[in-house]
Amino acid sequence: MSSYFTDLAQQYIDGEWRPGTGSWDVIDFNPYDDEKLASITVATVDEVDQAYRAAARAQKQWAATNPYARRAVLDRALRLIEDREQEIADLIVAELGGTRVKAGFELHLAKEFLRESIHLALRPEGRILPSPVDGKENRVYRVPVGVIGVISPFNFPFLLSLKSVAPALALGNGVVLKPHQNTPIAGGTLIAKIFEEAGLPGGLLNVVVTDIAEIGDAFIEHPVPKVISFTGSDKVGRHVATVCAANFKRSVLELGGNSALVVLDDADLDYAVDAAVFSRFVHQGQVCMAANRVLVDRSIAEEFTGKFVAKVKSLKVGDPRDPQTVIGPVINSQQANAISGTVEQAVAEGATALVRGGTSGNLVEPSVLTDLPADSVLLQQEVFGPVVFLIPFDGEEEALRIVNDTPYGLSGAVHTGDIERGVAFAKQIDTGMFHVNDGTVHDEPIVPFGGEKHSGIGRLNGETTLESFTTVKWISVQHGRSAFPF
Repeated sequence: MSSYFTDLAQQYIDGEWRPGTGSWDVIDFNPYDDEKLASITVATVDEVDQAYRAAARAQKQWAATNPYARRAVLDRALRLIEDREQEIADLIVAELGGTRVKAGFELHLAKEFLRESIHLALRPEGRILPSPVDGKENRVYRVPVGVIGVISPFNFPFLLSLKSVAPALALGNGVVLKPHQNTPIAGGTLIAKIFEEAGLPGGLLNVVVTDIAEIGDAFIEHPVPKVISFTGSDKVGRHVATVCAANFKRSVLELGGNSALVVLDDADLDYAVDAAVFSRFVHQGQVCMAANRVLVDRSIAEEFTGKFVAKVKSLKVGDPRDPQTVIGPVINSQQANAISGTVEQAVAEGATALVRGGTSGNLVEPSVLTDLPADSVLLQQEVFGPVVFLIPFDGEEEALRIVNDTPYGLSGAVHTGDIERGVAFAKQIDTGMFHVNDGTVHDEPIVPFGGEKHSGIGRLNGETTLESFTTVKWISVQHGRSAFPF
């Protein structure tokens, strides 16, 4: 077991590693074999307050620090990740149940996002705007918001914590990070350790491992943070947004999805099968952008379905440490039970199980379902696991209607032999992101990432992160004398 699990099983507050003082512990388990990895006493409301106060104190000097110096800290953090890549990959496999392929995918993206954050430190620009008043100079400064609270999920914890933490720091903010209790090391204290060793001043980045059962809404209600960056379910996201609005905070919400991959009648079927299988089953389907629904033109549905089912049946399920494993465990038993319940409900509603996987512990085998009634509530929901619904359609208009018939609007894809046909289709989907002749699971450092409808508010990556984590201030200078009416 990695020493990370023993060395980093603490809170990181005001530049110090210390135990929490709550009355219970978060137990960090390996979801594949239930090995106990770490035990962390939870942080209390008082410790959340200490973390935010530390970040606020440290942030003033950090904001005044030359952005080239801020950039150098992030550059050292990147080098540390590169030097320890194998150790971090092993940690991701153990703590998340992620496969080797998934760990490599997450680390690759994490490094790319950190590289973008290094450049982001130099990106804020001010402006001088004209004035109708003689002698007046209007200066518009882009400045850090101050302190940002980050709440990250369990599925890509290292990447999705860094995706907010790194640009927030690059732009001169302080940060308090609350990782998911199932991934407190990969999503939290490991990141604190990396930045500590990279020379980040103490107090700027704090990590509190805790739970709403201990602190209630204290993390988002606290008066210090001006922005809360939350990645997780739409149910919790709605609550976060409500509390933020009541406390005059900005919220950036990256929430769930119910994405569709659409196969039109002129698609390359073998390629579409590969894209669809990856889009649904990467990281056991525990991805917000995953293709819950695969829509296929009825004229090619039989051929596509045969190829798709054959490929799904070939996916190796088992130990995520085995390089041949494609589908490892889901994060915990609650998720495993919920996924099994979804399959049972679908079959009870009349769905046909072309593949019906069993469940053993947290290992959930893939299921492929079709003929689900069009009015089933299951087609409206996000299924966070290896279950896919195959849906035939007659023509593009019906496909568009089915794709848009969901409260979510995060990602999606369409496959066609005519690229401009695909682009025209994509433009009609109510979603933040859509891909032509590709999978549904994509993230890139400079491209706006986010959703519509219940899939979120705001965008991250590149310039959109800059806008989310900074604010503008107007300072006017009167070089002459203003005339006042009294």
